[in-house]
Amino acid sequence: MTAAPTPHDADPSQLRIWAPAGIGEVHVGDDLADVLAPVLADLRDGDVLVVTSKIVSKAEGRMIAAQDREQAITDETVRVVATREHPGGLLRIVENRLGLVMAAAGVDASNTPEGTVLLLPLDPDDSARRLRAAVRERHGVSVGVVVSDTSGRAWRNGLTDIAIGAAGLAVLDDLRGGTDSHGRELTVTVTAVADEVAAAAELVKGKAAGRPVAVLRGLAQHVLPDDGPGARVLVRDPAQDMFREGSAEAYARGWAEGRAAATG
Repeated sequence: MTAAPTPHDADPSQLRIWAPAGIGEVHVGDDLADVLAPVLADLRDGDVLVVTSKIVSKAEGRMIAAQDREQAITDETVRVVATREHPGGLLRIVENRLGLVMAAAGVDASNTPEGTVLLLPLDPDDSARRLRAAVRERHGVSVGVVVSDTSGRAWRNGLTDIAIGAAGLAVLDDLRGGTDSHGRELTVTVTAVADEVAAAAELVKGKAAGRPVAVLRGLAQHVLPDDGPGARVLVRDPAQDMFREGSAEAYARGWAEGRAAATG
């Protein structure tokens, strides 16, 4: 007798991802759980819901009037990492109020009315927790929630989505102390599960498809009974950050400090 096939969503070697259509424009004050309810009728325990930060910000009233986004970027910046001029203007890589290092502090001028820009949510982890609780109340299921945003990466071309908020998800999978397939002990491997989830979801959401939400099924092993630590733990501790400045900025500072020491 052969064993019955393993259900797709119970097999940890398989993952299903889809981005439901039919989500309309989100406005200030909207309850996201209500907005999303019609397209999430098939949610199951252990699913992971990935929501782009743009609709979270819109619902939370994070759209501000700005003729250009430069002042908004300045206002959201707590530390400048690097600046570079380019034919289109000035690129600023900065640390924003959430501790995230990204271009333009995460200030977004796309898909917003003329004369406005969109800021990131004030507390994306709290946004994820509140959405998770509302989904549980409306649909009776326990899911993980990720709030995602697009970011560049040092040393790599192209953009990818990362998790800036999370609830009900083990955002890191610490494999240290285990062994690889050859029996060698793993000493440094900690997988950024939430970032991998955000990036995978973006493959079906897309930037211009009008599908700001994705559902991932097959990751129940990473879904927690409680809210968990949130995405904040993905931000590297400054004391362990080996790349706090851009190379040109670090060189200029070192040169200035050297000259000061020599003349002091």
